[in-house]
Parts: sequence; C-alpha cells; structure tokens
Amino acid sequence: MDANGGLPGVRRVGLFDPFLWLGQGFSDLMRAPVPMLAYGMVIAGLSSGLLYGLYVSDAAFWALTLTFGFVFIAPILAMGPYEAGRRLEAGEAPSLIQVALVKPAFRQDVAYLGLALLLIYLFWGRIAQIVFGLSTYQMYDTVEAFTTFALTTAEGHNMLLAGTVVGGVFAFFTFTLIVVSAPMLLDPRANVFAATLTSFRTVALNPAPMILWAALIAGLLLASAATGFLALVVVFPWLGLSSWRAYRALVAEPEPAPLGVQPA
Repeated sequence: MDANGGLPGVRRVGLFDPFLWLGQGFSDLMRAPVPMLAYGMVIAGLSSGLLYGLYVSDAAFWALTLTFGFVFIAPILAMGPYEAGRRLEAGEAPSLIQVALVKPAFRQDVAYLGLALLLIYLFWGRIAQIVFGLSTYQMYDTVEAFTTFALTTAEGHNMLLAGTVVGGVFAFFTFTLIVVSAPMLLDPRANVFAATLTSFRTVALNPAPMILWAALIAGLLLASAATGFLALVVVFPWLGLSSWRAYRALVAEPEPAPLGVQPA
C-alpha cells in the first residue's frame, strides 16, 4: 500500500474473468436465495412502479431517460448485495435485515459518492434533453408517438445514435468511478477519495476486461428494462454479488473488513 501513497494495490485480471465473476455471483445467490430474491423484488417493484407511472402519464421522454439512467444509480442501490457477498465470504449466512440495513452504507463517504452519481445523472438528463431538442421540434404526448418517431424516422434514428454515444461515454465514466469504489466503501477504513482513485486505477490497469465487465452489466440491466424491470428480481442481486466478487479479485486487500467493525 505504501508504494501507492496509502492506496490499496490493484491486480491485473484476465480478459474473460468477468464471466467467472458472474458464475461466482450466481453461486452466491444460490447460497442465500431468500434475502437476495426479496431484495431483488423490492428493487424490481420500485423500478416497475416508476416506469408504469411514467407510461400512464405519457412522460415518454423521461421513461426512456430514466431507463438508461438506471445504470448510473444501480451501484449505490446494490450496497445490500455487496454486504451479502461480504458476509458469504466470511462464512456467514446473511439475513434480510442485514442486507436491507447496511450500516456502512449510511456514512458520509457513501453519501458523497451518491451525490457525485446524482450530479452526473442530472447532467446526463440535461444532455439527453439537448439531444432530443436538436432532433425534433415536436413534442410527443404519448409513448406510442414517441416510439414511432424514434424507430421510424431518420431524425429519431439520429437521436438514438447520438444519445447512445453520449450516454455510453457518461455511463463508462460512471462505471470507472464506481466499479470498485462502491463495494470498497463497505470497509469503514476506506474513504471516498481512496475508493474512487482505486476504481480509476483498476480500470486503467485492466481496460479490456473492464470494458467487457461494463458491457455485461449494461446488457443485463437493459435486458431487465425490456421486461419492465421485472427481471431485476434475479438480475439485480446476481450482479451485486458478482460485483463484490469482482472487487475482491481486483483490489489487493489481504482480508475484507471485519464484520463487527463500524465506521468511526
């Protein structure tokens, strides 16, 4: 650690290790199915309810923006599965209460990270509005009209292309910021500055595997969105547990923080 100015070391991993993390995460899900699936049901229910509310209120543009924006906020929502992964690694069987009320998730450093994600998401929302405004002069009052515009017109295709490119840049920057930092902040010995710097260093050391990992996460989340977010019942805890496995593979910490240690 001293060689990195007090930061933890990071490891180089293989290109296809992200598939290994997914396999390990699924095995962990099978070791604690009840609390994990219950957690996933809550996330799926809230996401589906919000999407349905936007649909019936004909907020078509915001439904699309919020769907893509889920990628930005998912890592903070996954603190419960990270905690479950930590406890499973320590040989404990996590309970629903332990997963739902993660004490280290309520400390100041996690709030700072959440605020950074919120600001990035709000900025992305403004950029999405600009892309939409440059693509059409019309307002679409229904989801059907907006979908028809997006999928059947040249302007709509340009909007989707520009939005995908810009959104992809924002999403990958967010991924780089948080892929390691969010699970790392479960350790009360870590602070938000060390965690985010470690996250950037991890991606810089492993560009190809981390691009693959980002694509797998985004693909599974967007596939879940196509089901009205109902697939998040399984996908969300699975990705959270897999992300804990990724963190433990990437960050050269000899041991995770003891389960009884609380933030000062």
